Amino acid sequence: MTQLEDREDGRVSLLDAAYWVKGCSSLGLWRGAVLLELYSPKRKKSQRRSLCLLDLKQAVEPSTPTFKAGAGAQDPASRVVAGARKIAPALGARMVATELLGRSVFVRELLPQDLKVELDRISVEDGRAVAQYLGMVVGRAHARQLDAEDRRRWLAEMQRHRPKNLDAPSWLWHAVVDLVGLHERGYLEHCRRYALSQHRSVA
Repeated sequence: MTQLEDREDGRVSLLDAAYWVKGCSSLGLWRGAVLLELYSPKRKKSQRRSLCLLDLKQAVEPSTPTFKAGAGAQDPASRVVAGARKIAPALGARMVATELLGRSVFVRELLPQDLKVELDRISVEDGRAVAQYLGMVVGRAHARQLDAEDRRRWLAEMQRHRPKNLDAPSWLWHAVVDLVGLHERGYLEHCRRYALSQHRSVA
């Protein structure tokens, strides 16, 4: 992690840790947040103490078509970290893969620039431009990890079973629809449990 590596002469203290429920991609998976205090006695007095927020997230096998090539045969967390370092090197440099409580997890240091794009706050035209740009970044980064033969096979898999009335691969469409369903179910279940807990506390 960037901040931790810069403070090898000091000490790291655990201030707090919590199980974290956040985002549709995390539903059903283990996720935690850890707050650390970093202390470096050799730095200026005003810079000796600082805070570091870590995000720990369980990684699973991909649901999309993949082809093993070179470093592709890795555990789920290592695959996520390798992909992040190809797509967003500044973010990937702040990530490591490890195992925690019997789960493959990746750890990343959170910074303000990691905030996601709020698509509900921009226009349709800007949303399409953002989607096209992000798709291009992911596509090029993925292509760099494959040789010519695997790129050909990947393209064929992407185009296979593409519905004539929908400009998207069927596996992508079903994956997105299933993900939205899981998110809504998880959110409604959370609301139900919250309402029950409030009712019990009042009673």
